[in-house]
Amino acid sequence: MPSFLESLYYGQLNPAEKAVSTDPQYRQLSRQISESMDGWKKRLSEDEFRELEELLDLYRQVQGLEMAASFTDGFRLGAAMIIEVYSKIV
Repeated sequence: MPSFLESLYYGQLNPAEKAVSTDPQYRQLSRQISESMDGWKKRLSEDEFRELEELLDLYRQVQGLEMAASFTDGFRLGAAMIIEVYSKIV
C-alpha cells in the first residue's frame, strides 16, 4: 500500500469520489430526487427534459467547485491550527 504522500504525488487521492454522506437523510433525499426526476421526465417533452438535465448538470458543476473550495479552506484551517498548536509548545 503506497504512503499518503506517494498517493498524493501520483494523483491517486480523490476524496470527492469516495465521499458519501452518512447522514440518515441522504438516501431519503436521493430517492426523492430520483422520483421527482422521473415525474418531470413524464411531464416534459424530450427537449425540455434535456434542458432541465443540462441545467442540473451546471448546478452540479458549481456544487463541485464549491466542495473543492470548502475542502481547500478546511485543509488550510487544519494546517493553521496545527502550526498554532506546535508554536505554543516550543
